[in-house]
Amino acid sequence: MSSMSIAPKLIDTDVHNSMADRKDLLPYLPKAWHQQWMEYGYGMEGSKTWSPVGVLRKDAVPDNGGTVASDPYFVLKDHIYKYGIDYAILTGTPYMNAISLCYDPDYGNVLASALNDWTVETWLKASPHYKGSIHVNHSDPAAAVKEIERMAGHKDMVQIIMCSAARVPYGQRFYHPIYEAAERHGLPVAVHPGLEGLGPTYPPTPSGYPTRFMEWENVLPLNFMTHVNSLVCEGVFEKFPAFKFVAIEGGVSWLPHLMWRMDKNYKALRDTVPWLKRLPSEYIKEHIRLTTQPIEEPVSPEHLVQIYKMSGAEDVVMYSSDYAHWDYDPPKVALAPFPREMREKIGAGNAMELYGLKEAVSTTV
Repeated sequence: MSSMSIAPKLIDTDVHNSMADRKDLLPYLPKAWHQQWMEYGYGMEGSKTWSPVGVLRKDAVPDNGGTVASDPYFVLKDHIYKYGIDYAILTGTPYMNAISLCYDPDYGNVLASALNDWTVETWLKASPHYKGSIHVNHSDPAAAVKEIERMAGHKDMVQIIMCSAARVPYGQRFYHPIYEAAERHGLPVAVHPGLEGLGPTYPPTPSGYPTRFMEWENVLPLNFMTHVNSLVCEGVFEKFPAFKFVAIEGGVSWLPHLMWRMDKNYKALRDTVPWLKRLPSEYIKEHIRLTTQPIEEPVSPEHLVQIYKMSGAEDVVMYSSDYAHWDYDPPKVALAPFPREMREKIGAGNAMELYGLKEAVSTTV
């Protein structure tokens, strides 16, 4: 970093950019798939349990109307400039990540490529404040690797993104080609919820399907715990020692419980995972990253700080707003419980290290 550069003070790791209309994707999609896209979309829209509050904020509609978070210049004004955010990591919509759950893997693959090209042309060219995520179809690892190779050279693509819904846990070797490519290009792999129990996946809980949206929201961490547990126990971080995995929007307070339980069981059952050379908690602290939103809200904010200290989460967690979803957390809300040093790490420091964003944008565009 040069002596004149300024380090970022705030990085938002989960901003949901969207399209104004399905037609927006047509210029990037092979013509053979146009009819299916226009008539079928991702194939899973609206298939979750009903939510009385909806999914999107009603006050985040662009000035010219249309779909929430579909105008990159409005998002700059409504969110980036408003809160002094240096970088926004674009994660698309949960349904964009549904490409991994398409029944037809070829359809999922062409949607991934189209979404990546659309992100570059529509969003990354709009402002240097935006950084992109490479969409891949995790159900077809060979095609996912090909897409990573195609897009990894773009300077503003800073991670790979997949849905957290999956047919098998993410530590299993089926996915390892994706991680090998990610590590080779220095890109973390992030997962985002919203599709658990949809498409060809299993129910979102071991006991079946929740009845209501609130129940579904309450138990989302179950899936994140499953993936983190799998990644560690299957030896992914021994096989790919530079690889990082980001669990977006899955909570944090479950982390010490999982660490303690894994460490306890490792002491008795380590012969079943002979490839592990350290305590599971050590792999988690080095390789797993979490995000704040939706931040837990105990009666005493100090209890949340204690949870973070118990698990070393101040070095693991990154700020995320979830803009522009209904339970969106502006930075003052998400970071308020933490003392200054923790607030600086969570607000920007951890994301700076993960994504290599060492310098703030020098001018407002």
